[in-house]
Amino acid sequence: MPYPEIMIRPMREDLTRLGVEELRTADAVDETIRNSKGTLMVVVNSICGCAAGKARPGVALALQNNVKPDKVATVFAGADIEATERARSYFTGYGPSSPSIALLKDGNLVYMLERYQIEGRDANQIAGELTQAFEKHCSPAQ
Repeated sequence: MPYPEIMIRPMREDLTRLGVEELRTADAVDETIRNSKGTLMVVVNSICGCAAGKARPGVALALQNNVKPDKVATVFAGADIEATERARSYFTGYGPSSPSIALLKDGNLVYMLERYQIEGRDANQIAGELTQAFEKHCSPAQ
C-alpha cells in the first residue's frame, strides 16, 4: 500500500523545488527515459532517513556544479510504485534500492549510486560522488 500523499509531499518538494521532474506513472518513466537525449539523472526518492539527510541534500548540492545532467527526474519508492518499478527496470544489473541515483546517457545506464553507498556518507560526500559522475559522463552547459 502506498504512503499517504500528505506524508510524502514535503519529501517530494525537496527535489521538485530544485526543478527535478516527478515521474509518477510507468508511462511517464518510459517516455522520459526513451526520449531523453544526453544525460538524465533519475533519483529513486524514499521516506527513509538516509534519503532525507543524505541523498536529497546531496543531490541539491551536486546540482550546483557547472557540469550536470541535461535533465533530472525522480520517482518515489513506496508511493508511485509502478513508476518506481519501471524506472528500476532500466537499471540493468542492479537490484531494487531506495534511495538510489542513476545516471543514464541516451537511455543507457552509465552510473549507479545505491543505498548501501549512500547510508555511510553525508550529503557533501554524496554530492562529491555525484559531481565526479557528472564530470565523467555529462557535457558542460553551453
